[in-house]
Amino acid sequence: MTTTLILVVGAIVLLTAVYISWRAGRLDRLHIRLETAQAALDAALLRRSAVCLELAGSRLLDPATSLVLAAAAHEARTAGPDEREHAESDLSRTLRAVVDQERFLEKVHAPELLEELDSAVAKVLYSRRFYNTAVGVTRIAQRRWLARTLRLAGHTDFPRFFEIDDAPPVALATE
Repeated sequence: MTTTLILVVGAIVLLTAVYISWRAGRLDRLHIRLETAQAALDAALLRRSAVCLELAGSRLLDPATSLVLAAAAHEARTAGPDEREHAESDLSRTLRAVVDQERFLEKVHAPELLEELDSAVAKVLYSRRFYNTAVGVTRIAQRRWLARTLRLAGHTDFPRFFEIDDAPPVALATE
């Protein structure tokens, strides 16, 4: 009887330890996925601002439009972590204002540049969605009672969603 009780208690302890280890490993994998998604989002945002700077410097736009687009792209590239969402949203709005001008596609004869711009804008949209999905899943895993009780996430803060206005310009979407 005593041996059976010891074996049952030992099996329960072993299964509990395996489960806790599995949850910790899952949380670790979610954090790695989150870091990868953050890097992909950063790369997509930098690529979009680089393409915007290339368009602004291409002499295909009028000087005032070029200056406004270049300023918004530069601000998005150099914004600090606290201002980044606002700067990226400003770049999106500026880009829409530039590209959605009347007869923009007729005036700008650079199909490769416009295709690259369209691709960069789409990648920002998809990267942000993927990142925010990863944030949501990670936050749910960090909020579980076992993760909170045993501090399986260590001292990491809850990841923050990245909310920007990333709607593509209408002219590029219908191209």
